Amino acid sequence: MYTALHDAIRDAEARGVTLATVALEIESRDQGRSVEDIRSALGRALAVMRHAVEQGLTGDLRSASGLVGGDAAKLRTGPAGPLAGTVFRDVLMRALAVQEVNAAMGVIVAAPTAGGAGVLPAVLLGIAQKEKVDDTRLVDALATAGLIGAVVAHRASLSGAEGGCQAETGAAAGMAAGAATEMLGGSPAQVGHAVALAQQGTLGLVCDPLGGLVELPCVFRNATGAAIALAAVEMAMAGVEFAIPADEVIDTMGEIGREMDVRYRETAGGGLAATPTGRRLAKDRLTQIKRA
Repeated sequence: MYTALHDAIRDAEARGVTLATVALEIESRDQGRSVEDIRSALGRALAVMRHAVEQGLTGDLRSASGLVGGDAAKLRTGPAGPLAGTVFRDVLMRALAVQEVNAAMGVIVAAPTAGGAGVLPAVLLGIAQKEKVDDTRLVDALATAGLIGAVVAHRASLSGAEGGCQAETGAAAGMAAGAATEMLGGSPAQVGHAVALAQQGTLGLVCDPLGGLVELPCVFRNATGAAIALAAVEMAMAGVEFAIPADEVIDTMGEIGREMDVRYRETAGGGLAATPTGRRLAKDRLTQIKRA
């Protein structure tokens, strides 16, 4: 396993291959499985992601609390806004769709976690539809995303309880930005810049779920994370370079997470969870559970 994105980028550039190639090779070596077997597993994950998007876009799902559901469908069929007909709006609705499925206890792919699971499929599938990207390249993109996520897990954290939402939605944004950049033909170096550009935009993001449920604001933070990822892809593909290397941005995220007050790390003790409305909604939900 790579513990630094810099090393993976160096190896890919030296050989003239993609990060997906080195990711699949290292995974094959570490797991003792063939590359074909790993690609097949990623293909199954892709199918689950697609199904979650489709299910969420029906608008029929509601979370147990009743606070989440139906918003993805509003973006699909609702009145046209300034972003109507763009990949940006398509990505936003997919991010909400996956998270609404998650909140309703449906099947999703934790990428890298359940709380941040909407970002990666939204960005990859939204861009793939617009650019007519086939499943082979999408599977490659998932391999690249997995490499990025593994580096984040090693150098920092993927846990909201340990590092705040920057470790979940923020990491997902970095994974999505890097994977989409390579999927669109970006170089390994551009992938690194995309990761850095995305994750620098989520540093310090707190984890403050109302009542401890992965519903509010988690669902909507996935749409925000997807938007940040798209911005990072756009900049990286245009040749914009971020001065701080991706590994150092990831290290900074880990440092911030360790220093973050416990109230802002999935405990529902601070942030939006501690607002008067947040506390009231959580109390109402607890009352519902007791009655049930």
